[in-house]
Amino acid sequence: MNLCEEFSRYVGRNALVTPDDRILLAVSGGVDSMVMLRLFAAAGYRTGVAHCNFQLRGAESDEDEVLVEQEAARHGMPFYNRRFDTAAEMERTGDSMEIAARRLRYAWFDELSRAHGYTAVAVAHHADDSIETFFINLLRGTGLRGLTGISVQNGRVIRPLMFASRKEILEYAVAHRIPFREDSSNRSTKYLRNKIRLGLIPRIREINPKFTGLMRRNLARLTDAQRFINHGIERIRDRIVTTEDGTDTIRTDRIDPAFPRGFVIYELLSSAYGFKGDVIDALCRALDAGLSGRRFHSRDYTAVTDRDGAIVVRRTEPDDPCEATVPEGAPRIYCGNSVLYFERLDIDTIRNFGVPEHIAQLDADKLRAPLTVRRWREGDWFIPYGMAGKKKVSDFLIDRKVPLPEKQRQFVLLSGDDIVWVIGRRIDDRYRLTASTENVLRITKEIV
Repeated sequence: MNLCEEFSRYVGRNALVTPDDRILLAVSGGVDSMVMLRLFAAAGYRTGVAHCNFQLRGAESDEDEVLVEQEAARHGMPFYNRRFDTAAEMERTGDSMEIAARRLRYAWFDELSRAHGYTAVAVAHHADDSIETFFINLLRGTGLRGLTGISVQNGRVIRPLMFASRKEILEYAVAHRIPFREDSSNRSTKYLRNKIRLGLIPRIREINPKFTGLMRRNLARLTDAQRFINHGIERIRDRIVTTEDGTDTIRTDRIDPAFPRGFVIYELLSSAYGFKGDVIDALCRALDAGLSGRRFHSRDYTAVTDRDGAIVVRRTEPDDPCEATVPEGAPRIYCGNSVLYFERLDIDTIRNFGVPEHIAQLDADKLRAPLTVRRWREGDWFIPYGMAGKKKVSDFLIDRKVPLPEKQRQFVLLSGDDIVWVIGRRIDDRYRLTASTENVLRITKEIV
């Protein structure tokens, strides 16, 4: 593949920019964004370079900044740099590093675009990023929309490298002696994306070396299918959703019996209101059981089951959106930047009683459904495994020398009013496995 020629064809075919546009290039210093910079320079577009220094990797972050500034100067491009106190933002909001950094950088890109007249912001996602996103969402249990990968364009944000694989980009960089830096965190298997990138996908490629091209075609077909579904859902929405005084009433009883009812409800609630799959499943079960007045939450909305369907209103109460109920039998739940997987087992199947901290094995018969996941609060206490007396969660975290940003994001799992697991750190001794245990609830925490 001639990457330069294919880049020009791809940009034109997808009408991402015109010669009249001014394009702000988001350049980190990694190989993908440095190649993107070179391709835009060769194509002759009017561009500027924006670099975010999140100050999370010490000298590495500063060296990235220097390299990007030098490359921008080499091509005569305006250079913009901002240093963010990302750790302070994480502490302020309780968000994960990924979410906090994303919010900071895109707010700054908008600011730069308004101030300097940039009409598009180019980011360097490529085909392999989209494939990884497919598997991440597949493991999370999202609907079809989550399996379409990363979009080529979202508002003013464009992704002009989606035609290329990571291997093709790296080969181009080496052949054209493009300088770049490798983020050391990319080699860590702490994050789900890296587990998929470094573990799962190489094994699939051993089975089918043409995997990347095949997945590109699959993602294109899934995207077309989602577009078709979107059109159909909008026609259904017009018939069954009414709005009055900021309240949406969804008359699920008006859904054509020939349609898959649960799927229609999922598409309505996930696309317009941001509800997650597990929450929608629980809401559908409440509707099937004829249970009125049950409340379900997304980040911005609350849905209340009604005799004829559901009523959806925007949330105004200051509830923590990261507090969630775990229905009995739920396979997973999300909290912060993590997902918890739940598995009920017979004690006879347990082979390893000494498990790492990201796994909890609890006596299932002592638990009271539904469980609750939330951030810890002042005054919370539990009996740490191996101890006989109570201990405040705050004191436990201090003793463990947990950094302040991590404290702010610490979640706990509750059965009734009892904390049964300081998630990822220690279970409560009262809920440990004993000689009389018959059933086990195993919970695994994965960072996403």
